[in-house]
Amino acid sequence: MWAFIVGLVIGVIAKWLMPGKDPGGFIITGLLGVAGSLTATWLGQAIGLYRPGQAAGFLFSVIGAMLLLGLYRAFAKKEG
Repeated sequence: MWAFIVGLVIGVIAKWLMPGKDPGGFIITGLLGVAGSLTATWLGQAIGLYRPGQAAGFLFSVIGAMLLLGLYRAFAKKEG
């Protein structure tokens, strides 16, 4: 539950920093934040910023969510 609440905050910040039309309400925004944090953790470990088992920080999680939001927008435009 706590991870979703933090993910919601991360997702809201990512959407605020990247204004535009995006799908979903608070559940999708929370999932975006959680997925952004997981993506940031994976990328951070892959490039050596984080040790195995160490999670991404708040700022890098927001950047990860923004990356996923940008990817969504890029693919959504091609389909529509």
